[in-house]
Amino acid sequence: MWRVLLLALMTGVVAWGIPDSARAQTAQPAPKAAPKATAPAAKTAAKPESKPASPAAAVAGGAEPTLIGQFGTWGAYSATPNGKKVCFALAKPSSSKTNPPNRPRDPAYAFVSTRPAEKVNNEVSVMIGYALKPGSESSVEVGGAAFAMYTQGDGLWIKNAAEEERMVEAMRKSADLVVKGVSAKGTETTDTFSLKGLAQALDKIAQDCRR
Repeated sequence: MWRVLLLALMTGVVAWGIPDSARAQTAQPAPKAAPKATAPAAKTAAKPESKPASPAAAVAGGAEPTLIGQFGTWGAYSATPNGKKVCFALAKPSSSKTNPPNRPRDPAYAFVSTRPAEKVNNEVSVMIGYALKPGSESSVEVGGAAFAMYTQGDGLWIKNAAEEERMVEAMRKSADLVVKGVSAKGTETTDTFSLKGLAQALDKIAQDCRR
């Protein structure tokens, strides 16, 4: 399933680190990642899936994401898992809060992916950094609007795919993206992502990630 592959790609990139400041906007080697996986024909309701591969397993998968540009807080990457090109923009939060405070968690990352072979453009997801409460829903707030997200493992995807284009347009024009979630242990989290540079990163992906 693509969601397993997506989280493995993200895990691999995260394992090698995301730059905190802008880099030269030229292709640079990035982490190897991604186990073999079969992408779904279309987005559907959340289904139970196996745990995403560890960074070591992801490296063994053979796909090698490449940084094709850094724009503000957003890095633009491309990779070719299983011979099919994918591109994605990735950023970490500018601020994070937990309630109760100081609960341990892995880093959170927002992710916008494009997969030409599947005719998927700008799919939004979040790796939130902990196991979400099973069956729970989270929300994303951007541009004064709230979008319901369904949960799967430590990942979030928009619940109503028909709203995704509107959400991405709001992300292009807004200053911040706020993601709220609840962990399996009941901890509430709020992550705020700066959207500075996202529009440029998506434009770079649209240019680079063609058939």
